[in-house]
Amino acid sequence: MQSSFKLSVAFDAQRLQADLRGIVDSEYIPHFNQAYYQGDWSVVALRSIGGSATQIYPDPTKGDQFADTPLLARCPYVREVLAYFPCPQLAVRFLRLKAGSSIKAHKDYNLGFEDGEVRLHIPVHTNPEVFFVLGGERVVMAEGECWYNDFNLTHSVNNRGVTDRIHLAIDCVVNDWLRERLLADAQAAG
Repeated sequence: MQSSFKLSVAFDAQRLQADLRGIVDSEYIPHFNQAYYQGDWSVVALRSIGGSATQIYPDPTKGDQFADTPLLARCPYVREVLAYFPCPQLAVRFLRLKAGSSIKAHKDYNLGFEDGEVRLHIPVHTNPEVFFVLGGERVVMAEGECWYNDFNLTHSVNNRGVTDRIHLAIDCVVNDWLRERLLADAQAAG
């Protein structure tokens, strides 16, 4: 399977942005791994361990303990997006990389198709000056698109633009439906 490809589904970026407007700045929490970034990388937990809006670490060993946070109730379209994926969902978060910030090259372990857990990314806000590099290749993702990326590979993000980059990240367990969907979309992507 390719290390990165766009799924054959897209979501309404304007409706995602409307949901995002219901989140206030004080509800963003700085990313827990501060050695991995420069600037401002922060998180809003929509599903987390125990359903806590302050629990932003997506511990994959706690799969049966994930629950919706109160913030998800304020995001009706995000709930529609999540309902599209009939597979177990673990952490669901808005990930914000402020303008001028960067995430250093790193790997996330056990976040690839072969591991049985994937992180899907749906850009909500982005700009042409966002440089996301996965396995040495730049991947350009547009607002509303849904992407699979093998985060076991080295990846980094540099937001050289003047606007924030905000993605909806959905951690999913690969069940039969998602396996078939990813394999079909990977084949279609060539």
